[in-house]
Order: sequence, then C-alpha cells, then structure tokens
Amino acid sequence: MEERYELSVERISQIAEDKLLSGKVNDFFVNEAGFLNLVYEVLDLVNNNKLCKLTLDELRAINKKLYEYPFAETGNMYLSALAAEMRAVIPYIFEKDIRNVLIRMELFLEVYSAFVAAKDGSDEDIEPKTEELKDILYYYVCDYAPEAIKEKVNEMLPEEEDFATKIVKYEDITDLKTLYLYGEKITEVEEKTLEYLNKLPETTIRKMADTFTEGYRIGFEVTGKDINKKKLAEIRYHIGFEPVVKIAIDNFEKMGMKVSLRRGRMNLLAGRGLERIGFEGACPGRQFEFEHKDDLALVLDKHINTIRLNAWKNAFEKKKNIASLYGGPAVMEVFGEKPTDYVTKEGMPRYSDKQQVLLRKYSSECMAIRTQYILEEERSFTIIAFPTIEIGENFEKIFDEVIELNTLDYIKYRDVQQKIIDTLDKGDYVIIKGSGNNKTNIKVNLHELKNPEKETNFENCVADVNIPVGEVFTSPVLNGTDGVLHVSRVFLEGLEYKNLKITVKDGMITEYSLDNFPTKEENERFFKDNVLYHHESLPIGEFAIGTNTTAYAMAKKYDIGNILPILIAEKTGPHFAFGDTCYSRCEDTKVYNPDGKEIIARENEKSALRNEDPMKAYFDCHTDITLPFDELSEISVVTYDNEVITIIEDGRFVLEGTDFLNEPL
Repeated sequence: MEERYELSVERISQIAEDKLLSGKVNDFFVNEAGFLNLVYEVLDLVNNNKLCKLTLDELRAINKKLYEYPFAETGNMYLSALAAEMRAVIPYIFEKDIRNVLIRMELFLEVYSAFVAAKDGSDEDIEPKTEELKDILYYYVCDYAPEAIKEKVNEMLPEEEDFATKIVKYEDITDLKTLYLYGEKITEVEEKTLEYLNKLPETTIRKMADTFTEGYRIGFEVTGKDINKKKLAEIRYHIGFEPVVKIAIDNFEKMGMKVSLRRGRMNLLAGRGLERIGFEGACPGRQFEFEHKDDLALVLDKHINTIRLNAWKNAFEKKKNIASLYGGPAVMEVFGEKPTDYVTKEGMPRYSDKQQVLLRKYSSECMAIRTQYILEEERSFTIIAFPTIEIGENFEKIFDEVIELNTLDYIKYRDVQQKIIDTLDKGDYVIIKGSGNNKTNIKVNLHELKNPEKETNFENCVADVNIPVGEVFTSPVLNGTDGVLHVSRVFLEGLEYKNLKITVKDGMITEYSLDNFPTKEENERFFKDNVLYHHESLPIGEFAIGTNTTAYAMAKKYDIGNILPILIAEKTGPHFAFGDTCYSRCEDTKVYNPDGKEIIARENEKSALRNEDPMKAYFDCHTDITLPFDELSEISVVTYDNEVITIIEDGRFVLEGTDFLNEPL
C-alpha cells in the first residue's frame, strides 16, 4: 500500500507539467493535483509528529488552506463529485489513515487518465463519454463502500479508545492548538467556544456534564430499561465543548460504561446528505454540502444497494457482542448558526424516481439490520443543546440562560403536565387553531382508553432523553386526523422553511407549500428531499404540547425563536412530527408514566403493519414542526360527550392548575 501511495504522489506531482489536457479540464486537474500535493505535505507533518510542534497561527494556516482550497469549475457533474470526494481525505490525514487517502488519489488518477486517453494528443477538447466516467465512479463505490461501512460500524462500536477519545482524555483540552488535532474545519466559533468554557467555573462545567449524563441515565430508568446491561455509550458533540465532554466521559465510566466518539463523516462511500452523525467541527460550506448531498445519484442502482446492505449485515455480525452492549447516543447539539439561503444550481445530481424507491428500501432495511443487533427496546439516548458565538452579541447571556433552562425543576413540570394529560385523556379528539395570519386548523384523533384508571394516551416528558423539560406527547389515530398546519418560519435540521403550509387527510400529508425558492417545483423538491425524505407522503407520527414557556420567553427576549434547535423549539408550543412515531420499532414494549399509567398510544394504523410489511410500517424519519405560542389561538380537547375543555387560549394556558406556565410569558 505504501508503494502504491508513493507512486500516486509522484504521478500527481507531475500533472502540472504534463500539459496533456487543455482549457477548463486542464485547470481542474492541475488545481486538484495541487490540493492532493498539499494533502501529502500535511500527512508528512502528521506522520513525523511535527504537527504538535507548530504554532497556533501555523495550525490555523494549514486548516484554512485545506478547507478553503478552491474548486476549478468545469460544468461536469462527475468532475465536481470527484473534487468533493477529494476533500473527504482531510480527516484521514490526521488519523494517519493512508488507505483512505490512497483510494481517493487512485480514483483521481483513473479519471485523469480517462481524460488523457480521450484527448489522445488531439488539439480539440475531447472528453471521455459520460458512461465511462460513470463506470469509474460506479466501481469505486462498489469496491470500497463495504470497507467504508465496516469502518463506520467499528467507529460506532470500538473495542479500544478511539481517535477522538484519546484527544479529549489525554491532550491539553484548554489549549486552542488541541482543536486542530481532529482534522475538522476550525473557525473562530470553535476557538471562542473553548475560550468561553475555559473561563467558566468548574462547577458550571460539571453541572452541564452532569445534566447531560444524568438525562441519559434517567432515560433508561423512566422507561424501565436496565442500564447495567449496557457498557458502551456514544457521545456526539461539536468541537469546542471538550471540557464538558471530558467530564461526561468520566461520568459514563463511573456508570461502568466506555464511550465512543465517532466522526461525522461526509463522503461518497460513507454516505452524504446534510446531517452529520458524530463529532464535528465547522461546516466546510453549507452551499457546497447542499450541492453534493445527492452525489450518490450519479451511480446508485439495485446492485449498489445490495452491496451496501450486505456490508452492514456483515459488519454488525462481526461486532454483535459489542453491539448488544451499546446503550445509545448522548448528543450535544449546538445552535445559533446564521441561516443559509441555498441556491439550486443547474447540473446538481438528483435522484430519479426509481432511485428514490431504492433509497427508501435501503433506509428501511438498514434500520432493520441495525435493530437485529442493537435492540431498540433495550437502548436509550439523550439530547441537549447549547448556543455558539454565532448567535450574536448576547452569546454569554444566552449561554448562561440555556444552562439554567437545561436544569429546570422537572418535578414541578411533571406535576403540571400531569394535569394537562388528565384533561387530554378525557378526549375523543383535540383541535388546534392558529391566530392572526396563521392558517393552522387541525383536528387530532386520540386512541380510545379502555381502562382510564390504568391507561393514558400521552407521555409525561421530563428532563431525561430530551433536555430541557417540557412536553406531553402522543401518537395520534390517523383516521379522522385532518386539517392544515401552518408556520411562518421554522428551522429543521439546520434548514430554513419560510411560510410552510402542510395539509393532512386521515393523518397523511396530501399537500405542501413553502416560499424558499422562486418556483413551485424547487420548493416542492426541497420539501420532498428534506422532510418527506423521498416518500410521496408521511403520516403524523406525533402530536405534542410543549410547556416550556421559559424557553419561549428566552427566545422572544433575544429574538432567537427562529434559530432554536428543534430540541428546544418543540417545547415552546404544540408540535407535530411527520414520519415514524416516538415508539418506532418498540411498539410492543410497555411504557409507563410517573403516575404508573401505561401509555397505550404507541402506534398508529401505519406502524400496525410492521409484522406484515415493514416497508409500509416505517419511514425511518421523524421531523418535528412547532407552532409557537404567538401564532396560537386555541388548543382544546373535545370529549366523547362533546364537552369542549380549553387548555390554551390566545397563547396562554387557561386550564386550572397550569397558571405557573404563564409566568415567563
């Protein structure tokens, strides 16, 4: 392998002198060869342990050069995808993973050779046929995707301390230079975050970490799962939060659990998209990732699906003993990033209708494979969120308030939420209406309680898996759940949706519109790609009432309501999740509220099909959309005797016993 690597480096270094191509194509290959020469230089520094001896300014310069190395545009989508795949080598440099650098260098040289052969000394700019370029990319994916999937599973289920864990545990995490050891893009955001955390008292850092890990533990406790069966927890975080992560690792180890800190990789083999799963640095470029999220569409077919699914099966089978000990992820999200106005460019890869069917099948079967080895009824998770300096001049004030928000008295909320649940459990259905320009008007059908003394429809959500505290939620009956959900502006997975309107009939999406792009087609494509996830429709998997008016008031105070993460935003009003229920693949596991009642609303008419056709039962997505209090006119429950009991009126809680929720308002 080292021989192949040296030969590749030598050949790439000669491309600028070859002059075998011309025009934009020549510019492209010379440019990319320059980038790969830079890769070689940095890898040499890493291999010879010279990186740690550089100054902070020298490390910043290297990071900036790697992540801001320009593209040479050609208008050829295969070359564009190739350039994006070359940028995927950067993290592997810092992990000293020559193999993953090498296979991309060889891909680059194979494409270059195809262009040289096509031109064959001609004075004209002759390019290889599209089918030839497609074949090169196709066989690259076929050959190397299985190993990439194996690496993903190994990173999720490590047998030894992994790359990032060693950084957090053993490096000086108060030193800004440490941030540059990951190989992720580092900006002022990551540096300023670490600097701010370094200034906080140790008691505050510990409070943040303890809330995080205690939420994880309570998640097992309240659902009746035995955490003692689990020996591995996965932490996902944004670089800059190492002081909190280090204490969290220590807390998990005291629980008898090791941790994995896997990287959120974005490449053609590991899978692209817009969501990173794992630890991450700054986004290399949101428009760039938007343009390349569907690069796999250039080659995807049934054979590649089969190869990838077999790889998942084989990888999990080899790790089945560790997989059985995996407790689930503990996720530390960040928010405050400036919104991106994405531009749909001509020539961006798009999945065909046939490929969208393949993607849905792949997603469903991937989840089915995973749940064979990581039992959903035994695992749990937790999610918490903190702001970054991108949120603006009030960063420190907001950060301090979020810490307090994440540690609210969950007992107090539990008790008032129980009053709301007791009222909702009298109902046949719930009505939700918007106010002013908000066109929301929707009826949500509830499951019938056969034994109200022992059964309930709504889960009383306290500060465990979803921090902060503050919601009651259910899986509605789809039949008869009809109406319109409308929000003026919402952020979902970092993407902004303007004037989003969704119509549902019998719990299924029938129409949708938004105002992000100039044309109806672009808007519908955006929604289908990023909310429907290529399905033609999705059911309402969850209806909830958020009760965290403290979070809502904070958002209003600092005018950050539109950029809150869904984790907090869903607590600031009623919300609907489209896709699977909150109990997906665990419908047969009994769940109880703190008052001892069993939550019986764990499925709907779609998930009930799980035993006869999982493809029709599960959608492998769950997207929450919140209607804020200031766009809310009414939430009322209608009983079987047609009595109307109002819970919220004109954005205020009016149900007896819920007065304290109005205090922050």
